[in-house]
Amino acid sequence: METFRIDVPQADLDDLNDRLDRARWPSEIPGAGWDYGVPGHYVRELADRWRHGYDWRRTEARLNRYEQGKTVIDGQPIHFLHVRSAAPDALPLILTHGWPNSVVEYLDLIGPLVDPGSHGGDPADSFHLVIPSIPGFAFSGPTTERGWNRYRVARAWAELMRRLGYERYGAHGNDAGANISPEVGRADPEHVVGVHVNQIFSFPSGDPAEFAGLSTQDLELLAFLQSFNEEMSAYAQLQATKPQNLAHALADSPAGQLGWTGQLLGEAVSPDVVVTNAAIYWLTNTGASAARLYYEDKHAEHPTGPTTVPIGLASFAYDFRPVRRFAERDHANIVSWSEFDRGSHWAAHDAPDLLVGDIRQFFRRFRA
Repeated sequence: METFRIDVPQADLDDLNDRLDRARWPSEIPGAGWDYGVPGHYVRELADRWRHGYDWRRTEARLNRYEQGKTVIDGQPIHFLHVRSAAPDALPLILTHGWPNSVVEYLDLIGPLVDPGSHGGDPADSFHLVIPSIPGFAFSGPTTERGWNRYRVARAWAELMRRLGYERYGAHGNDAGANISPEVGRADPEHVVGVHVNQIFSFPSGDPAEFAGLSTQDLELLAFLQSFNEEMSAYAQLQATKPQNLAHALADSPAGQLGWTGQLLGEAVSPDVVVTNAAIYWLTNTGASAARLYYEDKHAEHPTGPTTVPIGLASFAYDFRPVRRFAERDHANIVSWSEFDRGSHWAAHDAPDLLVGDIRQFFRRFRA
């Protein structure tokens, strides 16, 4: 274990500014909006903010307020935030971010989870937080070998928690983290008390018998998923098949990294959240290696049985909503299922109060 502090060389920031000043913008169909993908006006406005209205050093200082560490697990450097609660009976909780997000996803949750008494909550709901950067992402640095799929990451998380001395802990995840976190429970069932996620990515196998008896609401949910896969998942298809095709552009153009980041974070989060994540990927040159997680998951050997660790779902209004029948096929021990009328795929940013409340209520049942 080594202590870690973010300190980007000024030369890297000067190079970034120079590249933003010299950005070459693509042509587009006038008035097309988002029909063809991320529109130019959106990226140009963000690029102007990045260049003239955004202070990386403020972001750096905010991250450096928290204890950070770095360790090598299975040959891969792992970066993490480690924020301990003053409460002696706080429950350790590992939070896993999504793509194209980073540990920044959980910054607004740290105070309410670590010190709930100072944020309108019950001190009995305190957590010690471990917030790692997924291998290949951000300050964990690029992966250098094949095989860093969700299962290998989950095993690394179990080892990280062991090294930190946590015998009993929970896990939470969103997006990619919602795939990784249940696997932490599968990999370390003797120590993981429960897993909380924002999504359960469970889909029908294609057998017509699976659709028998589904409600109208369930069929509407499946129709939405089909629409997303047909019209909005090009990024996932590319990253799962030939991620290196895009890698050269992401490594050479901060404007390109900004557009690729903004396509999924989009207008659901503040411009500074988009810029911050684009800046982190750019400054660590991990746009390519982060994309490889999709490839590794697609080519992984997947377990055949369901997870058995207790799982809780917080499903938000403007996000994927799973059909419970399929969720229970993949996860045999769902003990909490919450649906909210607001919040998006990035609920930690746009509905943090709801997410914090659901994490608290889910883990109360596992406190000693």
